[in-house]
Amino acid sequence: MALNGKVAVVTGAAAGIGKAITEILLKNGAKVALLDVNETARTSLKETLDKQYGEERTLFLNCNVESEEQLKAAFQKTVENFRGFDILCNNAGILNETTWKKMVSINLMGVISGTYLALEHMSKLSGGRGGVIVNTASMAGLGPLLSCPVYTATKHGVIGFTRAMAAASTASGYGVRFNACCPGFVQTDLFTEIPSKLGQFSHLADATKQLADKMGILTVPEVAESVLELVTDETKNGEAFMIFRQGKQYVTFPSFSS
Repeated sequence: MALNGKVAVVTGAAAGIGKAITEILLKNGAKVALLDVNETARTSLKETLDKQYGEERTLFLNCNVESEEQLKAAFQKTVENFRGFDILCNNAGILNETTWKKMVSINLMGVISGTYLALEHMSKLSGGRGGVIVNTASMAGLGPLLSCPVYTATKHGVIGFTRAMAAASTASGYGVRFNACCPGFVQTDLFTEIPSKLGQFSHLADATKQLADKMGILTVPEVAESVLELVTDETKNGEAFMIFRQGKQYVTFPSFSS
């Protein structure tokens, strides 16, 4: 998929991985609707991107992914402004074991809601032009992060949902590919704040730090490069793309198909 003339929606777009995804999509020719709840960060980023790419390339929308109404409104405004969209990056997420129900709501339910509502516009079965949905998961979606059991559960859920939707899309003719990006530790506010967000597992903070020291820390542009690959490579569907400091690889899962 060449990105010139394509339209993308990115959630959690104002900072961290979402900001890097937005920037790499714009750099490669796409128009982007940026969805985020952080108005200060959105305003600052808008000024920067308008200077670089022109006001017509971006649309900034306040949107909490926990709210189906806000997601629905944001997608509708994107369609009205850009006449449809081809790419969705379900990127918004938090890590906080002390508010684990909210974490499930944002990290997993937000991805599911975003996907289902986006398909109303993207699916070829509903008059859309198809495209690709990339969900930000984590290495914690592939193996347990001992200090973050619920975060681990949400990211396992994102990967499972992504793979099942990819198979469902192929079987149903949605014309939409689905992939999951699974980075290791990434230099973001989320990573920096891990020790203060572990709640009853705070005694395991040192073990998490040791793991991070051993694995190394990714930069947000490195993660965005991998998202770009999942967006543009039309052979990729149902993939979990693992990105570590030491390298990248597509995960091989057991097959249950006949």
